[in-house]
Amino acid sequence: MSYSRQHLAETAEIVARLNPDDSEKCVRELVAVRARGGRLFILGVGGSAANASHAVNDFRKIAGLEVYAPTDNVSELTARTNDEGWASVFAEWLRGSRLSAKDALLVFSVGGGNLEKNVSPNLVAAMQLAKQVGARIVGIVGKDGGYTAQVADACVIVPTVNPANVTPHSEAFQAVIWHLWVSHPDLKVNQTKWESVATGKA
Repeated sequence: MSYSRQHLAETAEIVARLNPDDSEKCVRELVAVRARGGRLFILGVGGSAANASHAVNDFRKIAGLEVYAPTDNVSELTARTNDEGWASVFAEWLRGSRLSAKDALLVFSVGGGNLEKNVSPNLVAAMQLAKQVGARIVGIVGKDGGYTAQVADACVIVPTVNPANVTPHSEAFQAVIWHLWVSHPDLKVNQTKWESVATGKA
């Protein structure tokens, strides 16, 4: 079997093993954030940070949510990292944004965070702050979900079908799943461009 065939077979297996009810629960959380006038803060590092930036656009433009990603502001992110340390960078950014019980975090992460193993302590600290102020937590994570899966109010865990490909599959499925959410009729409020062109509603 070629690697391309293997990778696509793994992708198909992940699709088959995902639980649609987990996505429905996440969509309900996001609909509730919008209904109460809350904001959504999307957190991710590495490839997940790039996904966060893309997702901010989609949730704002398609779903009508007020959404931000701390990693979109390189100046503040690097200043806080330099002055206060990487582990606290997201929590302090959220404090500066007056995170409240009306708001929610959306965590994109391969492992979900693990303080004992010093994996993504910045995500863990942000979620601890969210719990303190009563903000909701939603996640799309891989592996066993880590700290995110333990504390989230709703979470999709991308199944591991090949331990050697956890990162590419987890990051790829972040995009698959958030696109599912913004396309969901309960969350979508604005038509996307190419679909509106196809239907003559542009």
